Amino acid sequence: MTGLTHFDAQGNAHMVDVSDKPVTSRIATAAGWVRMAPETFALITEGRAKKGDVIGVARLAGIMGAKKTPELIPLCHPLPITKVTVDLTADPALPGLQIEATVKTTGQTGVEMEALTAVSTAALTVYDMVKAADKGMEIGGIRVLLKDGGKSGRFEAK
Repeated sequence: MTGLTHFDAQGNAHMVDVSDKPVTSRIATAAGWVRMAPETFALITEGRAKKGDVIGVARLAGIMGAKKTPELIPLCHPLPITKVTVDLTADPALPGLQIEATVKTTGQTGVEMEALTAVSTAALTVYDMVKAADKGMEIGGIRVLLKDGGKSGRFEAK
């Protein structure tokens, strides 16, 4: 199990002890998308979805998702999140919505999981709000684009 910090010497899952790590500024950005039928895309972009403002509600859900990450992912540390942004952009070529979330903290561990959870929660909210019109929507491409801060330094996806 060398290199996998969430496992002890016996291979049992455990929460990593970060108490000796220095407090540093940390940031992570994640992205993903929701692909849908052109008619569903029009419902959202024209503001005709029966449940209301799909993009606005999904943005709030993504922010809430980032804040709730340690309640959803068993070994995540609760962190003092200092900023969360969630942007949903209409992409007619998909057709669908591109989603990007950035999370910041000053702490002893990174916020990659919070950024990924924000994107996932926003995407699931889009699906929930228009599933009556399009059960065939596809959620995908969820990945970390940027991680910076802490011992491992900077990572940027290619």
